[in-house]
Amino acid sequence: MKKTPLLNTSLSEVIASLGHGDLLVIADAGLPIPPQTRRIDLALTQGVPGFVETLQVVLQEMRVESVIVAQETGQVSPHILTAIQDLLPGTPVKTVTHEALKQMTKEARAVVRTGEFTPYANVVLISGVVF
Repeated sequence: MKKTPLLNTSLSEVIASLGHGDLLVIADAGLPIPPQTRRIDLALTQGVPGFVETLQVVLQEMRVESVIVAQETGQVSPHILTAIQDLLPGTPVKTVTHEALKQMTKEARAVVRTGEFTPYANVVLISGVVF
């Protein structure tokens, strides 16, 4: 059995396969996921698992070089933006429109769907390297 906290096989596999600059999206329950993009659906019910707790676990497995969030996140759900910044201190955060973020999901290696019901609780994680 793994010693690290991430137990989901699909999520563990996709993180292990990431290269420098690859995109992984952690999403709320409502973000549309393009049919061609891999979906890792963790959503069980409203709020389970939550966006922040999912991000916390992913960050224990993944080196993140920078992140992208929707401008709307800071306007509508500022506590989500604060949580992202708190979990990734010193990591560059770029903002784009929500529509642009949705378009980025087409290029992502995977979108991880949580049970989060908070509007604009989405983040694009850009993979870094550990050396």
